[in-house]
Amino acid sequence: MPPVMAGIPALKETYTQLKTRMDKAVEDFRGNLASARTGRASVHMLDSVKVPYYGTEMPLNQIAQVHAPEAQLITVQPFDQSALAEIEKVLRSSEFGFNPQNDGKLIRVPIPPLTEERRKDMVKHLNKVLEDHRTAVRNIRRDGNDAIKKAMKDKKISEDDEKRSLEEIQKLTDDEIKKMEEMCKNKEKEVMTV
Repeated sequence: MPPVMAGIPALKETYTQLKTRMDKAVEDFRGNLASARTGRASVHMLDSVKVPYYGTEMPLNQIAQVHAPEAQLITVQPFDQSALAEIEKVLRSSEFGFNPQNDGKLIRVPIPPLTEERRKDMVKHLNKVLEDHRTAVRNIRRDGNDAIKKAMKDKKISEDDEKRSLEEIQKLTDDEIKKMEEMCKNKEKEVMTV
């Protein structure tokens, strides 16, 4: 069934913007989950790492090849060998608590197994990130509701259109939040699995 709002000229643009913004919030959440650390090595664990490179902060995956050849190891091979020491320094000082080894060509980053306490902290962090993104989606819903009420006040839409549109935004909000909660639940399972 096509969205009700998409069929109402006065609300078509509003619907498109809301859907896009909500999808972005869900994608941002997905990115946060991907970079969250589990007991296994993942190249996404280093997605947030930025390295000073010729005067600018560059994402690590743009200046080096990142691999996870084993469950407890990540390798980082810079495209430019002169960046090797800087990458090692950033990895060593990061909040991850890594102890990288540099052999002159490649940096090996052993991934220590997570302690029970660290796993619980990760789950708490995931839930906080989830709540932040839930709030973001609800704020987008509020903006949409305001736009619909304004269209009604300006007599661009009927009361029935207003009612159906508000219901539709609520359903969209519920669906997007449910999607994020499912992703979070799966990630939690992954984090808590030893």
